[in-house]
Amino acid sequence: MKYLVIAEKPSVARSISKVIGAYKHEDGYLEGGDCVVSWCLGHLAEYAAPEHYDERYENWRFEDLPILPVEWKLLVHNTKKPQFNVLRKLLRSKKFDYVVNACDAGREGEAIFRRVYALAGSKLPIKRLWISSMEDSAIREGFQSLHPGSEYDRLYEAALCRAKADWLVGITGTRLFSTLYRKTLNVGRVMTPTLALVVDREAAISEFKKEKFYTVVLDCGKFTASSERCENRKAADHLSAACSTQAAVVKQVEKKQKSAQPPKLYDLTSLQRDGNRLFGYTAQQVLDYAQTLYEKKLLTYPRTDSNYLTEDMKDTIPGLCDMAASIVPFTVPAFDRDISRVIDSSKVSDHHALLPTKQAASADLVSLPAGERNILTLVMARLLTAVAPKHIYEDTSAVLECGGTSFTAKGRVITSAGFKELEQAFFATLKKKPEDDTKEDAGVLPPLTDGQTFEKVKASAKEGTTSPPKHFTEDLLLSAMEHASAAEFAEIGDVERTGLGTPATRAGVLEKLVRGGFLERKGKQLLPTKKGFNLIVVLPDAIKSAHLTAQWEAELKAVERGEQEPAVFLGGIEKLISDLVAQYHAISADTSMFQQREAIGKCPRCGSDVVEGKKNFYCTNRECQFSMWKDDRFFTSKHKELTKPMAAALLKNGRIKMKGLFSEKKGVLYDAVVVLADTGDKYVNYKIELPPRQNKNGKE
Repeated sequence: MKYLVIAEKPSVARSISKVIGAYKHEDGYLEGGDCVVSWCLGHLAEYAAPEHYDERYENWRFEDLPILPVEWKLLVHNTKKPQFNVLRKLLRSKKFDYVVNACDAGREGEAIFRRVYALAGSKLPIKRLWISSMEDSAIREGFQSLHPGSEYDRLYEAALCRAKADWLVGITGTRLFSTLYRKTLNVGRVMTPTLALVVDREAAISEFKKEKFYTVVLDCGKFTASSERCENRKAADHLSAACSTQAAVVKQVEKKQKSAQPPKLYDLTSLQRDGNRLFGYTAQQVLDYAQTLYEKKLLTYPRTDSNYLTEDMKDTIPGLCDMAASIVPFTVPAFDRDISRVIDSSKVSDHHALLPTKQAASADLVSLPAGERNILTLVMARLLTAVAPKHIYEDTSAVLECGGTSFTAKGRVITSAGFKELEQAFFATLKKKPEDDTKEDAGVLPPLTDGQTFEKVKASAKEGTTSPPKHFTEDLLLSAMEHASAAEFAEIGDVERTGLGTPATRAGVLEKLVRGGFLERKGKQLLPTKKGFNLIVVLPDAIKSAHLTAQWEAELKAVERGEQEPAVFLGGIEKLISDLVAQYHAISADTSMFQQREAIGKCPRCGSDVVEGKKNFYCTNRECQFSMWKDDRFFTSKHKELTKPMAAALLKNGRIKMKGLFSEKKGVLYDAVVVLADTGDKYVNYKIELPPRQNKNGKE
């Protein structure tokens, strides 16, 4: 039997080809005795832009909203058409008995393959390669246990629903608010709630008012004890004076044995957080490094949302730990490993937690780029930490009485460092040490007993101030995205993902917000721009709330399980955006919030300001719809483009002298006066006034 294999990208196709024996290089594919391996280039086919449904959508108009495709169109980008043509020919070939979908094992990988399959009009039976590692052994085992493609039909339906929902909300939401406010304002299912998180945080910081507070501290020689907060400075000074040189008596001593569990194995989001916290990498950089390591067979599949491993992996973990311990750039303490802590099949959905592969043992890690090496080291260190013993300590709390007031002293004694010892060994190799991981919360208290007295203690009033919330770093924002809608998900129930987006998409969301001018990076901080702040101010709660994302993710999971029909899900989305457009039908938006452009003149129809846009000069009054397009057919036919000075002159004087106008009829250049002859119709009109002809004597 001869079969066709389609991977997501060329590098993956080459790795698969080596395992199944496809060595012969052809144009766009590799061929073996019984197989052919080809590849997509990521998303070869995507949903078409609105103008492909109707040319009137080329111009953004409020009255065209909402845009609801009846039959969805897929288009292949021009730069990717050659490879698509290769795939189409292969998928239509009768020499193959079946095709293997070897795209990434997830929702998006399923969508990439199925779209190409559908556009090609293929009838080949589908089998699915579902693996979490690009190691030769994993590929070989995967081909020995291929799944029927039909098992993933519901996953594909969920992927289509997600893509269509994002298209519907993104297109209509963006065009709605862009036309209302005369500014390109990108709206997205995940982008907008994420931006709202940052804006809300900055609003809380700006509104925060520092407040002073006062406590009294007793100096008992080898330790100190603090009072509760006093009402004001006067009360603190009074208490300090009352306690100075007085005796402090121990009234109660309480000791508690406590422990801290080792951190879980990395999923993509937690890896991105530590990559940002420890090395300053952006979320996208961490994803790129991890993806490259995956393709080099040094790391398992990175786009995972699980922190656990499956039961069948239990026997492989000790060997991976031994390998990691021999590679990491620090000495690993000797301790008993608890492998069971990282094993839980019920908490693994599509892919298990991130792990180094066995191939890392023989790789030349020194030659790896610094970013890749750091990320691989992070994953190996986390594996070792996750199976290390817990951190055990004893907390002591003592209550003392002095001057009729209670004071509290706290201390901590570490009884077993556990995984913390390994963490500190790793942190010691870093140029910049993490602040919160190098210090304990409390010092050591001396032995204390009930009734013990400390004579003539020193007392002093201490002043402190309350602190505002911290600005978002990518580390903190990724955490906020991950848990943003936890409460909403708890209400809905039975939902695995509890945040904004998925581990695979969060990095891209942050980059889109930065590129769109809604967020900006200042050092490690992510801050909203004025444009981003104003956008959140004007958007309704339904669009910017994390609750919407929680609801949608619950419904998408229901589609995956076959518990909800895709048409029902999409019907709800269409109703949401239709209601949104209707809600804003009669609203006159304050365009000044986003307009920073100077007026070039007054509108001849209503007298409002006319400003320059990317493609036109338009009236700021949305009800007016006066617009002078830079590429208006009148000017392009004469080999001219309407410029800002020309538009300003036409608005001021109603006419402008122009030289070198091209005559399509005669093929010559001529000079004339262009007149703004606006009749108030849908499109602005212009006309030509030629200079009067002169006779031989120079007279008209």
